Amino acid sequence: MAGNIMVVEDEPAVARGVQVALEREGYSVVVMPTGEDALTNLRDAAPDLIVLDVRLPGIDGFEVCRRLRRESRAPVIFLTARADEVDKVVGLEIGADDYLVKPFSVRELVSRVKALLRRAYGELADTETGRTLRRGDLVIDLERRRVTREGERITLTTTEFDLLRHMAAKPGRVYTRNQLLELVRDYDALDQDERTINVHISHIRDKIEPDPAQPRYIRTVRGVGYAFAED
Repeated sequence: MAGNIMVVEDEPAVARGVQVALEREGYSVVVMPTGEDALTNLRDAAPDLIVLDVRLPGIDGFEVCRRLRRESRAPVIFLTARADEVDKVVGLEIGADDYLVKPFSVRELVSRVKALLRRAYGELADTETGRTLRRGDLVIDLERRRVTREGERITLTTTEFDLLRHMAAKPGRVYTRNQLLELVRDYDALDQDERTINVHISHIRDKIEPDPAQPRYIRTVRGVGYAFAED
């Protein structure tokens, strides 16, 4: 699908390179040089995906992501100048879906953009599980990508939703962290760090579990990975 993409980047050369590469793929691209500009124009731009630099003048990318998550569930790809684990974990915890370390290949960025858009807005009907998964008080609407617990809406990022629906579709099946990475990354990632799964699972638990310290839905299988609890 073609889509609207917002690039929030203060380095003109980087912003222009990303813009040209994405426009060649048919996307409509708007560039914002600061976080303030991005937040001010968020509603008018209505982006389907946001490419967001971490190090911005004024409001940094982390704070921009925190604020935009109040209004938008569009997938977010962070651009960071450091391969720092702290940067990575913080980004994932506040709602980012992916990240790339500078300098990066625009081809890799385009690949990740396509994958996230496909996951977020593509066809979601599943012939094995139907359009809705019901697991106890948890209802996962595959078509609308909505999750509710006891009728209350739960907001998940694109990656969090995909992890949850994969596991909930097969209760009791144990997934290794590497298997979960492969399920949510349908592109050839340059950096596949299994520790990112721990961050995503922790974030999902915070949102769907009545008591995240004693998870009811997603259980840890020590030394192996995770599994969705059987009914």
